[in-house]
Amino acid sequence: MKILLIHQNFPGQFLHLAPALAARGHEVLALTDKNNSRTAPVPVMRYDHKAQVVDPGQCRLGRNYTQMSDRGVTVARACLRWREDKGYIPDVIFGHSGWGETLFLKEVWPEAKLLVYAEFYYKGRGADVGFDPEFSPRTFDQVLIAQGRTAHLGQSLLHADAGLSPTEWQASTYPPALRRNIEVIFDGVETDRLKPDPTAAVTLPNGRVIRAGDEVLTFVNRNLEPYRGYHTFMRALPDVMAARPEAQVVIVGGDDVSYGQPPKEGKWKEIFLSEVRDRLDMSRVHFMGKVPYPTFVSLMQVSRAHAYLTYPFVLSWSMMESMGAGALVVGSDTAPVREVIRHGENGLLVDFFDVAAWSRTLTEALAHPERFTALRQAARQTVLDRYDLKSVCLPRTVDWVESFGPK
Repeated sequence: MKILLIHQNFPGQFLHLAPALAARGHEVLALTDKNNSRTAPVPVMRYDHKAQVVDPGQCRLGRNYTQMSDRGVTVARACLRWREDKGYIPDVIFGHSGWGETLFLKEVWPEAKLLVYAEFYYKGRGADVGFDPEFSPRTFDQVLIAQGRTAHLGQSLLHADAGLSPTEWQASTYPPALRRNIEVIFDGVETDRLKPDPTAAVTLPNGRVIRAGDEVLTFVNRNLEPYRGYHTFMRALPDVMAARPEAQVVIVGGDDVSYGQPPKEGKWKEIFLSEVRDRLDMSRVHFMGKVPYPTFVSLMQVSRAHAYLTYPFVLSWSMMESMGAGALVVGSDTAPVREVIRHGENGLLVDFFDVAAWSRTLTEALAHPERFTALRQAARQTVLDRYDLKSVCLPRTVDWVESFGPK
């Protein structure tokens, strides 16, 4: 059958699904933004979206919907031309709903089945908004803003035939009337690549080589920011490093903002580093910036303790991958993490805001690695049993997509 995958930053979540569907004999095409330069595993068509400046004073709570629906209109018009000029009609469309690309596709191809990747539904209460009062005040206006941001997400799923979410908790953020139409399948972890390796080594920026078995504490995120607990981690570091004078701390992440608001001045990285710099041995703190994927894999294989924190928000692939590599994950005791990590069984959980508890737990993990061997093994087994790409997640996703094909 003909399958169209849509993502403004393709391949995104379709990295493994696209070639898997093609390998099964389906005609798979992708549609993405003209400015996306990422390598694609299947043939790609592009749309040219020129975002218009939106006046928040005029749009008010409709600002987000205006931006998303503008992109949706661009995509729909491009698809209509594609249909009229080339006669292209897909059997199944599967697109990420986050940027509005799928909003109007049923108007172009009413005969096609439309599936959406339903990653997260913004909530004014019970999720990220107001979770961290230091950066997100618990005000009624913030609740209204969050609700206003859901318009395109609700519309996308309402007009779709079905949705797919990567975790139960992320699916639960959708209202019950929409949640009923969502299947839960994680994207998958390549456990044949993400696995323990006693020979793993990583060269740090100063030339030092760290190896599996060394005393290494890791923290990894796309960007270093409050949503992913960078501030809590940095505030816990002085006591950890004082207690463990041989520990090397490796921090991976960029200086930009992926989620939430940017600081009024400067970068989050420097703001929180400056809080504690005078209490750290900076010769043992290694900021790597953004690293190639093979470096990340080796780092997880080297790590003695891996700190992962997140607001109640989208769960990071890196946490699941670190578990697959056999790392001891010390995670924040927040809903997305609790879905996967059971404290004392396959990892450790610490209150997101309890800096002293983070210091104690990380120190213990570094000091007594032998105590946590069973947790490391259980973490990998969790991923093998529930989140393995090739044996669990990819076959389930392929079956799900194919179930919407012509009968």
